[in-house]
Amino acid sequence: MSVRITTLAERPELAEQLWAMKTSWPEFMLHDPMATLYYEVCTTVYPEFVLVADDDADPGRLVARGFSVPFTWRHEELPDDGWDAAIRWAWNTRRTGAEPTLVSALEITVRPDLLGSGLSPLMLEAMRDNAARLGFTELLAPVRPNAKHLEPRTPMAEYAARTRPDGLPVDPWLRVHVRAGGTIVKVAPRSMTVAGTLAEWRKWTGRPFDESGPVEVARALVPVHCDLDHDHAVYVEPNVWVRHRLS
Repeated sequence: MSVRITTLAERPELAEQLWAMKTSWPEFMLHDPMATLYYEVCTTVYPEFVLVADDDADPGRLVARGFSVPFTWRHEELPDDGWDAAIRWAWNTRRTGAEPTLVSALEITVRPDLLGSGLSPLMLEAMRDNAARLGFTELLAPVRPNAKHLEPRTPMAEYAARTRPDGLPVDPWLRVHVRAGGTIVKVAPRSMTVAGTLAEWRKWTGRPFDESGPVEVARALVPVHCDLDHDHAVYVEPNVWVRHRLS
């Protein structure tokens, strides 16, 4: 496979393909309300920060996509609300007309039939290179460890700290980031929040949600909190902040 990775600004004709590309995201992950502040405008406001990848043998059909966003952050410590915070900062930066000082990765997605083919590291490298090309010295990433869903009851801090004998993280996606030069900074315990009625959660997951308390859901990193009396369930996902120095 000969992969071509460019920005959407360079190839605006691929905008529709961003949403046509098949993904493996579980349905409930598509209902974080913060997402609309970015995804509804990313192709027109942030095209230089959107990556599109296709194969020369099948041009125009995406094999992977990547989303990042510029923002201003003046505090020393990164916040506990990672992914949601990055989108909020970016929105506020744009609203106030402030000069962005950092870039946050938001998503790198590989087409399901190509998972495990080595595209994820290529996309991360391209995202780092793109941020550096645009003049930024750091890329932050609220990383969603991709094997954490196998241990939803394990605290994220414990999971993220696990390493192999070679010192690299046990989690495959965290390992890709560290190999690329990233440094694990801290856990973002409330990186994403998805709330819905019990009927919505039943539709999103196929689970009955018929008992109050923690409910384990496929592909969720932690249990969903179900409340029968108040007819709602809430998923608060922890991520892991990783910092990539670009210079």
